[in-house]
Amino acid sequence: MGNKKGIALIMVLWVLAIMMVIVLSFSFAVRVETHSTLSFKEDIEKRFLAEAGIERGIMEVFYRNVNPVRDLSLNGANKGQRTILEGMEVWNIAGTPYMIQTDNGFYTVSITDESGKVDINTTPDVILRNLLINLGLELEDVDTIVDSIMDWKDPDELHRLHGAESDYYMLLPNPYKVKNANFDTLEELLMVNGVTPEILYRSKEKKGIIDFLTVNSGTGAININAASREVLMAVPGITPEVADEIITQRQIKEISYFQEIKGIPEENYPLVEPYVTTEGAHTFAIESVGYKSNKKAGYGIKAIIVVIGDNKYNYLYYKKGISVR
Repeated sequence: MGNKKGIALIMVLWVLAIMMVIVLSFSFAVRVETHSTLSFKEDIEKRFLAEAGIERGIMEVFYRNVNPVRDLSLNGANKGQRTILEGMEVWNIAGTPYMIQTDNGFYTVSITDESGKVDINTTPDVILRNLLINLGLELEDVDTIVDSIMDWKDPDELHRLHGAESDYYMLLPNPYKVKNANFDTLEELLMVNGVTPEILYRSKEKKGIIDFLTVNSGTGAININAASREVLMAVPGITPEVADEIITQRQIKEISYFQEIKGIPEENYPLVEPYVTTEGAHTFAIESVGYKSNKKAGYGIKAIIVVIGDNKYNYLYYKKGISVR
């Protein structure tokens, strides 16, 4: 009888142990599922906030078009400009981030006129070369990338000194021919000799060249009212000091003609003038990041739109889930 009681006790203990394992497993599964659901919900909310930022950016583009105020200060009327009420200022188009608070989070949104970037289809190679050098690329890599970009889009099969044509690409493990036409997207650069994902895209350590390039400006000149410091410094005759002065000037008043720029010696005007403009394009890059209550992680969206008329636009590019600096 004693042995039977002992066996019964062991069986009860085993049943209890199994039940505890089942309960703990179920509890863990529920906890994981709950956290996954909350995380998914938060990601969706951040995505909606980022999408709201894109829509706000588009609205600001059209607001700017119907309020072409050159003076960006609030007291513009004192200088012959129309008065702008506080909170109704025209947004900067040189990539300045604006933060908009909402009930359940916030988003940051920036607008960049594509004419303030280096257009790899139209901008002279000297500016592209200077930009890559300023971004810290090795001179050997710069020579290879610039010449290969020019070879990629020109209509012939003649090599530049450091470039590459179809005979090079056809020897690769996955062979293909050179395009011999303009770039349609910036991602197409990954097919060009010398361009790696590390060079093209941004990382935690440095900015990628994609942040400063475009295929949508439609002009070979750089708009000094929209260009970043890195792009301004790529223009022959513009020093880092002059680039800083341009950025300071345009925060108060957009530059109407490049002779307004302080710090450029008059004898250098012929060197600068062929490469710059003060007129924008009709194409804008809008980058938005949605956040919840903290700023630890955000959801990013980048869009490029072209304005085709009053309150009309088309998307040229729309990418969700971009990396956030």
